[in-house]
Amino acid sequence: MGKIVIDPLTRIEGHLKVEAVLEGGVVKEAKSSGMLYRGLENVLTGRDPRDAARIMQRICGVCPTSHGLTACFALDEAYGVNGSIPLNGRVMRNLIQGANFVQSHILHFYQLAALDYVDVTAVADYNGSDPTLKKVREFIDRGHLGPFMPRYEGDYRLSKEENRAAVAHYVEALNLRRLAHEATAVFGGKMPHNMSIVPGGVTAQASVDKVANFMWKIEQLLDFIDTRYLPDVLMVAERYPDYFTIGGGTTNMMSFGVFDLDSKSDLTQRRRWIPQGIVRSDLKLEHLDPGRITEEVENSWYRDTGPVHPYDGSTVADRDKAGAYSWCKSPRYAGDVMEVGPLARMLASYAGGDREVRELVDGVLGKFNAGPQALYSVLGRHAARAIECKLVAEKLKQWVLELQPGQPVCADYPLEVTNRGMGLHEAPRGALGHWIDVEGGRTRNYQAVVPTTWNAGPMDGKGVPGPMEQALIGTKVRDEENPFELVRIVRSYDPCLSCAVHVVSPKGRDLGRFVVGPE
Repeated sequence: MGKIVIDPLTRIEGHLKVEAVLEGGVVKEAKSSGMLYRGLENVLTGRDPRDAARIMQRICGVCPTSHGLTACFALDEAYGVNGSIPLNGRVMRNLIQGANFVQSHILHFYQLAALDYVDVTAVADYNGSDPTLKKVREFIDRGHLGPFMPRYEGDYRLSKEENRAAVAHYVEALNLRRLAHEATAVFGGKMPHNMSIVPGGVTAQASVDKVANFMWKIEQLLDFIDTRYLPDVLMVAERYPDYFTIGGGTTNMMSFGVFDLDSKSDLTQRRRWIPQGIVRSDLKLEHLDPGRITEEVENSWYRDTGPVHPYDGSTVADRDKAGAYSWCKSPRYAGDVMEVGPLARMLASYAGGDREVRELVDGVLGKFNAGPQALYSVLGRHAARAIECKLVAEKLKQWVLELQPGQPVCADYPLEVTNRGMGLHEAPRGALGHWIDVEGGRTRNYQAVVPTTWNAGPMDGKGVPGPMEQALIGTKVRDEENPFELVRIVRSYDPCLSCAVHVVSPKGRDLGRFVVGPE
């Protein structure tokens, strides 16, 4: 019986460790371990609750917008303005969030996942005239292979010309990501860590110039998605069709819903473009009851509390806890493991009868003579993310025209409150929840349950592995020295483990630098 340890697993956000025990070349046991302590919830204790909209964005440098917005959903309820967000505030929140979705999905496929399938060495002997490929070849000639190495070897199936085209798209995607950031900043002020989303709405004002600017950027992004991103995902699927049967894991899917279409005070009743709900293997959309969400820390480095609702949760580190192996907690819905992310959202829309989603999903599956069950796989997650990216970009063009220049963008509210608030939303990587307890105008307790906690959380107290662990178990590994099957499974979830934890003085001076692994 062999054991594979990948630590750190690279080309993801943050520090993740994966262990797999093999028997006869097949994974029998798997562990995923979050190796960073976040603790930002504790930073908020005793502070002005409004600080959550800024501080919680520091959980992540890729999807800070989602954390800021989810914090504001919780604050909307705590301040009693959750039913009175002005139209402009609601629409601009969607535009800021949607542009970040597009950026994050492009980043994930090209800069994080594609190199599992694309062989950059195909450019090493390029002698053509394409300026982008010539620069990549010069880069390789200098021996600076940092973005592309280290990697596992042995399973690159694209032709040389397909590899070269994909590498050119990799470089092009860097510019498109910048453009998506600029689109976010039109109404968000800057990126990362926007300054516009606040409790009650936003601080930005709508104008004709901003509408035109935003639309122009989204048009360019949509062209890239249609002519590069979607075709490249299909090309990979054609060359790696076996990955429609690898990395399935749980068939329990959960979506909190995203992109508000009204401002009803009850988030569970609010109409959202991507719906809220639970989808299981029967592809029926079940109502979501947030009261059934719990977190437990049986195998996590935290003081034991048992399964508790986030309102009753705590974050007390216990690094020496026997048997624990992760800084991630184990969230559950009604006691069940749930996968979250683009696949869960697209299945929620599919099960809910969304015509556009059904056409695109069925169209992709039809190319491979596959049924919906093929979606529970590595390629299913990549396809769902690409489809969602296109649909979100299309909706942004429509939503930006709903803005009404000169109209209100934010509701007023009293600050001295004693109340609780729940924010349910979706980050690009999946369902995101923030819960705040405010007492006398100060934060008494704050808890965040993030997408990668759902997907990469450890085994619970009943011995049930987390979604990523379940996806790894049963996988056949051809070469234990190059376990590319395992990293492809993990990266298909787009894991994100608090990539933006910084320790600096108020003047920006580094207090310490830490090297993980050989220097």
